[in-house]
Amino acid sequence: MTDVLSVSEAKQQLGALVDRAHFQHEAVSLTRRGRRVAVLVDADDFDRLLERLEDLDDAEAAEAARREMAETGALPVPWDEVKAELGLA
Repeated sequence: MTDVLSVSEAKQQLGALVDRAHFQHEAVSLTRRGRRVAVLVDADDFDRLLERLEDLDDAEAAEAARREMAETGALPVPWDEVKAELGLA
């Protein structure tokens, strides 16, 4: 569960909150005027989350491409052609 603190409360205990995020992997939500505005998380945890989101985006794009190919009857573009078009060959 994520703790919720106002930004002004968090300022007073920033070092301890950073330690919790880093060592205990506990996220802390920060609010301003009662509205959540930021989340303090461990940097490695954040990187893993971003990586997972990117993987999910890639999987969704691949699925959309497969659906489009099925609907249109299009054939996949050979990898050598893709590399040539991108100047990688």
